[in-house]
Amino acid sequence: MLAAMLLALATRSDLPTWEVDDRHLHRALHDLGVGFEQPVWDDPRADWARYDAVLVRTTWDYQEKLPAFRRWAEHVAATSQLWNPKPVLAWNTHKHYLRQLGAAGVPLAPTTWLDRGSRADVARLVAKNGYREAFLKPCVGSTARETLRFPATASGFAEAQAHVDRLLPHEDLMLQPFLGQVLVRGEWSAIFVDGQITHCVRKIPVAGDYRVQDDFGARDEIYDPTQRERELAQRAMQVVQQEGGPCPGADGSPLLYGRADFLWTDAGDCVLTELELVEPSLFFRHRPAAAMALARALLRRLGRDEAGRG
Repeated sequence: MLAAMLLALATRSDLPTWEVDDRHLHRALHDLGVGFEQPVWDDPRADWARYDAVLVRTTWDYQEKLPAFRRWAEHVAATSQLWNPKPVLAWNTHKHYLRQLGAAGVPLAPTTWLDRGSRADVARLVAKNGYREAFLKPCVGSTARETLRFPATASGFAEAQAHVDRLLPHEDLMLQPFLGQVLVRGEWSAIFVDGQITHCVRKIPVAGDYRVQDDFGARDEIYDPTQRERELAQRAMQVVQQEGGPCPGADGSPLLYGRADFLWTDAGDCVLTELELVEPSLFFRHRPAAAMALARALLRRLGRDEAGRG
């Protein structure tokens, strides 16, 4: 191990015990002779200047502390090298980025954007759009936080209106049709390292549930997308990476890592639901070689060869 080479893999204080994917990244760094630690991102005792680079990994509580997380990214970027870069993280922490991707031609689910501090008549909006079943989610969130599936019925509208009235004074929300294929086919994701798809996975919720996260008992498996689906994922990432594109700081270079999440419509098409560039699970357990690819790509950005030598 090269003593002068030390990386930080930023995490949270109460990481779920089921998180095993990054063990493959740990093994890859060890095999390459690279030292690393896993400091908690909001630990005031952490000295981020100690590290040659900071890789955001399992900071899965940032959405509850977004202003602090953004300040943390500012601080780390000023004292070390941060990946993904600070402008990318700032842009990707609020789902308004999806509006920009949609304007660039990336297919999205139909969305009504509900702005914080405004008033919204849920029944009227659902009727206007002709939804038989609808879905609410916050513009800052993860792991299905504060999401709500509801039918276009009196009781459904009452529940949804109470949900909106509670949240909308404090945060932006999204209203969409509920895409029922998630109950049948789940959600699929394309994992990117250095701008290239390394593997894809399909996440399948438990029967009757729409939540595709491990926290709720969902399972996942390797997925072989169609050529059209693969091209769609590549297009979404290319839009973000292109110089002059919607993402601040993009210069045409590949992003170090990312994950694009998609749902199927009843017509069989796919729509982008998330482009995860902050702290996505990268499902290395399904493709351990992708963890090595990430480690090597990071070393290249640090000007090191694979043995950790300058």
